[in-house]
Amino acid sequence: MTTAYLVQAFTAKGSKLVADQSKPCKTEASAIATAERLEASKAGVVAFSQEVDIETDTYDEPRVLFRAGRLPPGLFE
Repeated sequence: MTTAYLVQAFTAKGSKLVADQSKPCKTEASAIATAERLEASKAGVVAFSQEVDIETDTYDEPRVLFRAGRLPPGLFE
């Protein structure tokens, strides 16, 4: 298994949130730092990690590392 670290930011388009392209990161610390930088310019941002088994193409439940701002309802709840 491998741990994937991702940051997902959202841009406000009127009353809707639109997902930006997710940003892969190498470490938990870099995912959190990236999310903190994006927090000031985005409607919402979440950094998370997820265990991935590439051989079987299976993914464990995501683990939220950082969240800020407006996020879509039900995201990682």
